[in-house]
Amino acid sequence: MADVLLTHSYFMRFDRKQWRSMQPYAPLGTLYAASVLRSSGLEVALFDSMLAKSEDELCGAISRHRPRIIAVYDDSFNYLTKMCLERMRVAAFRMIETSKRAGCIVIVSGSDSTDHVAEYLARGADYVITGEGEYTLLELCSGIVREDVFDPQSVDGVSYCSKGEIVRSKPRKLMKGLDDLPFPAWDLVDIELYRKKWSRHGYFSMNVATTRGCPFGCNWCAKPVYGRVYNSRSPQNVVAELLMLKEKYGAEHIWFCDDIFGLKPGWIEEFNREMVRRQVGVRYKCLSRPDLLIREDTFDALAESGCETVWIGAESGEQKILDAMEKGTTVEQIKLATRKLKQVGIRVGYFLQFGYPGEDYAMIRKTIDLLREEMPDEIGISVSYPMPGTEFYDVVKESLGKKKNWFDSDDLDLLFPAEFQPRFYRILHRVIHRLHRLRRIRKGQEPLSMRSVLACIYYTLTLPLYLLGMKVMRTRNANRIAIRHGAINSP
Repeated sequence: MADVLLTHSYFMRFDRKQWRSMQPYAPLGTLYAASVLRSSGLEVALFDSMLAKSEDELCGAISRHRPRIIAVYDDSFNYLTKMCLERMRVAAFRMIETSKRAGCIVIVSGSDSTDHVAEYLARGADYVITGEGEYTLLELCSGIVREDVFDPQSVDGVSYCSKGEIVRSKPRKLMKGLDDLPFPAWDLVDIELYRKKWSRHGYFSMNVATTRGCPFGCNWCAKPVYGRVYNSRSPQNVVAELLMLKEKYGAEHIWFCDDIFGLKPGWIEEFNREMVRRQVGVRYKCLSRPDLLIREDTFDALAESGCETVWIGAESGEQKILDAMEKGTTVEQIKLATRKLKQVGIRVGYFLQFGYPGEDYAMIRKTIDLLREEMPDEIGISVSYPMPGTEFYDVVKESLGKKKNWFDSDDLDLLFPAEFQPRFYRILHRVIHRLHRLRRIRKGQEPLSMRSVLACIYYTLTLPLYLLGMKVMRTRNANRIAIRHGAINSP
């Protein structure tokens, strides 16, 4: 019998794009919570919904473990979770309802529940954790399990209902000594199932977080848990975890899921020395900023330590858009960082974002030109997505319709009026991906295989149709603008 059954609301099966790509990572934040609970002597079990078929499987986990408490503790290190997808909210509500029918006390923690405390409490959650959650969860669970009379108001960072009113305790201070945390409870995860799913890629990748938070002020980026505070683990502590994952679980590759990897001055150089000294030999990918990479000049250290890919939040090839986003980066920095990474043999990924207010077609063309000039190895394309708590959300919230969140990560629905209609951006997404891959194949930057040949034929045949569709929509858009300004008569 478990004191606490931990779970989370992200079901990869409900996210079409991610299920097709099949690169599953275990719920790291949930595993940290499990290890903290266990360090205090609580009995903990896990229902990992990542690869589950449906929310109904929670019933079997409840029958097996008969928990007193169920914590729907979302992985705050997973950007997919931080997107607050509608389908995963539905999953969370269903798991709350299932847990309450089983007579369990329900605790919820995550980005979406932080933004919608009242809604989660109305759906049956007994407590909603806001802010950094491990020790709030520990104090809640310890109080419920070990005390006859428990006052939740004594726990920082929690919201709950009392006499029909929502009560919020004072915020919890963020942890600074991250090395003091026990490593995530990987033994609770079905590692072999994850390894099997990764087999199609020819290697097994696991996830690690070296930091918490981000100090930069991009005005569209939501930070409901950590805000703009940035805390870091020591390189020695991180390398010790990497060795454990390699030796105990056979990790061959690591995704460092930090918002920004190695921001602290000198961290990457020290990390590299420790990786070399202890002969870790694990490849990894991470996220960084072009200005940070150039300023710290850590390209050689990244390559020597095993870095295989760096993803950059490029967002746009138009400086006016970067400035409007308050990115604090320049197009020239993006170009220089890309070239320096490639010089030391590191692959480059670009995150791109279209539809930001003020972006016209000429600006979109500049982003396409940036891709053609720099030829990143991978690209990820999205449209601007307003999240509560951001300056961007405050600017567009009055123009939002009934739909406030994407259904899944492949939704790409523009939720506010922009230069073009939502369908234009969906077609733009396909066009850019096809053009970019065709260029890479023709330049010999992708291995020649039957798959790449077929992709080349298919993209060549379908691109004219998509380009025609874009042209038609641009013409309609120009006509609408002309009518609005009285340049032509309305039909």
